[in-house]
Amino acid sequence: MDYDSDTESDAYSMEAASESGISSVTSYNVDQSMRSASPVSVMSIDSTMQLFKREYGRELNNYSDVYNLPADEEELDRLDLQHQMFIEIFGEKYAPCMADVLEDEDGPTEKKSCLDLGCGAGSWITDVARDFPHVNAVAVDLIPMQATRDMPSNLRSEVDDINLGLEHYFADFNVVHARLIAAGVRDYHRMIDQLAHVVRPGGLVDLSEFDFYIYDINHQRVLFDRDNDIRAPWWGRWMHFLHDAVKAKGGDVDAATNLYGWVSQNPFFEDVTYTEHWLPIVPEPRVGPNAARMKKIDETMKSNVTTFLGSGRPLLLGNGMPEPLVTLLEERAAREIDERKVPQFTRLQCVTARRKLSPPSELS
Repeated sequence: MDYDSDTESDAYSMEAASESGISSVTSYNVDQSMRSASPVSVMSIDSTMQLFKREYGRELNNYSDVYNLPADEEELDRLDLQHQMFIEIFGEKYAPCMADVLEDEDGPTEKKSCLDLGCGAGSWITDVARDFPHVNAVAVDLIPMQATRDMPSNLRSEVDDINLGLEHYFADFNVVHARLIAAGVRDYHRMIDQLAHVVRPGGLVDLSEFDFYIYDINHQRVLFDRDNDIRAPWWGRWMHFLHDAVKAKGGDVDAATNLYGWVSQNPFFEDVTYTEHWLPIVPEPRVGPNAARMKKIDETMKSNVTTFLGSGRPLLLGNGMPEPLVTLLEERAAREIDERKVPQFTRLQCVTARRKLSPPSELS
């Protein structure tokens, strides 16, 4: 297939896609009275509430109009695999100071609590509940956690849209964690400002996001001038369209770029740290003493990213991309990842911070 031909240029023009792939567009407005003043029961779930909708062959949450990636078993399996991959890449499960923050203390102190916003499959918060059995662990997402039979007794799952505000969690948690949730957050800066009140004095916030761009072997951003310039690098081109689709739905695509600045400028935080990880989507050749470990990570990354190409399909089609173009990008990107000829990276930006023991007004 000659992707530069005039015929394909016409076929892949950005016209509104058919909605024939949508089998359910049911949605509902969230009544604020359903959101409790405490985190005990943010949203009651009963048989009359339709939690999922089916679009373009995948199940999506039926709660938020912003987040439009799947919420089905295939996606949850991918997120669990991604969690294990991050542990291997980071060399640890948690931020270095988290164990100290969650340390069990003698005496009449508040029970330590940990909140995972946008928990996905719940892999990270489940690890927390098991590794810190004295901690109250809370998982929040647009759907309830699915593995309820295996949930530790100190873990509970809540359904909530964090775009509606986090006031009901103020001063309730020692640790707040959020990873790769920007696609479902309208105003990430506002969320950070609210987290400054959710976390208790001395507590920890741990945030990680990527910026929806692709970088070359020199870690330089790969830019695309025109949407109708359909050519390699295919993974980068696919991510370019995903960036636009997330932005069109209201997701905060600039969150990663501004993450450190927003946190460090907030007067309630101190001890702000920044770390970036260059994730090898299309890896360079592996040599040297660390080659075996990196090859293992590369294979896990390949499986995760290949599945993610399918995860983005409802979002791209829903944003008006013609189905033949989406299919072409998926196939070419998957082949590009498999052939490993042109290295490409995603930048994961991670920020941690501690909540000051005293509010800013008392520190001046």
